[in-house]
Amino acid sequence: MEYTELEVWKESRVLANLIYKVSQQFPKVEMYGLTNQIRRCAVSVPSNIAEGCGRRTATDTIQFLHISRGSLYELETQLFIALDQEYLIKEDFDSITKLILKCKKLINGFINYYKKTK
Repeated sequence: MEYTELEVWKESRVLANLIYKVSQQFPKVEMYGLTNQIRRCAVSVPSNIAEGCGRRTATDTIQFLHISRGSLYELETQLFIALDQEYLIKEDFDSITKLILKCKKLINGFINYYKKTK
């Protein structure tokens, strides 16, 4: 199966695109600060899933899935900061964090699957 067919990769793309959309509302002074960092984290999630799948070994795939999961935690923290700074409205924060939680669960399931195949 190609990585592009994986639900975890598809959902993480939805997340990345949502992050790009909501971060357009951030102040221009944050363009090279929080905005850039949040976007980089969001892009890191599907990118590391893809790279891990491209490695073709369970050990390597698990390593990149862990990196992807770490990016989700980093992104979540940065969204809390954006909320604290009032760059993000609570409704957007809530919908994004629900999607982050879904991606965490999917990645954890994928990690467990690969651990069983080792």
